[in-house]
Amino acid sequence: MRLKLEVLQPSFSYKIRGAVNAIQKLAAQEGERLPLVTASAGNHGRALAYAAHAAGFALTVYVPRTAPRTKIDAIRAAGATLEPCADYDEAERQAKADGRTGRALYISPYSHPDVIAGAGTVALEIFEDWPDVDVIVVPIGGGGLISGIAIAAAARGTASVIGVEVAASNPFTRSLDAGRIVSIDVQPTLADGLAGNLDPDTVTFEIVRRLVPTIAIVSEEDLRDAIAGTVAHERLVVEGAGAAAIAAVQARALDLRDRRVAVIVSGGNIDPEKLRGLL
Repeated sequence: MRLKLEVLQPSFSYKIRGAVNAIQKLAAQEGERLPLVTASAGNHGRALAYAAHAAGFALTVYVPRTAPRTKIDAIRAAGATLEPCADYDEAERQAKADGRTGRALYISPYSHPDVIAGAGTVALEIFEDWPDVDVIVVPIGGGGLISGIAIAAAARGTASVIGVEVAASNPFTRSLDAGRIVSIDVQPTLADGLAGNLDPDTVTFEIVRRLVPTIAIVSEEDLRDAIAGTVAHERLVVEGAGAAAIAAVQARALDLRDRRVAVIVSGGNIDPEKLRGLL
């Protein structure tokens, strides 16, 4: 078993991949540069702010008021405008509405082809470094990361992809059971980056339904144990969302016996006070 350490990215999460890919595609286009707008639980906003600032794009990020301070401060430091909202679902609604005015271009944190393609490079690096990998375990929020990885894995045809949701917010599990995207009651969770309902228009639902046969669910206790255990045994700081795949393996929510398993550690942006409390 090996860990894929996206906590070592410039913005300390895999989100930089999709953000840079989307911004580079926009920067290569001719014509007027509209300001950008997005919704984020924190990591996508931080990554997009980093990429937008480097390319000279103005950016507004709608965020939940409960987003971790470390993520909020980084978005602000990169020069983006912050618009606090009641929760993630409200942030996404407001950002999409802003984009529909025509004054700004909305970049979805997960339902955007360039964002998904950027996330898929995680899988390409795994295959390059470990061609014999059998299984990739991936945390699921809006589904951008697992969609990109699943598309890359399907093209290669040698590894399966397993998703991990949290019990407090599992819109894919509920929606797949229902056969359509349904609304869920989102509860508080350490995995703030995974919390929220799915955009009714998201392309990720069909990708996951087609390419991801298994989704495990982990509890808040599983997340706490994974965060603390990763610090103790690997000397790595991970956030709740980043620890979800580790939690599924550690809690034995999956049968991975005799399999070569890559576990995605997707982010490390956790407030120091919260980390101290967990430890």
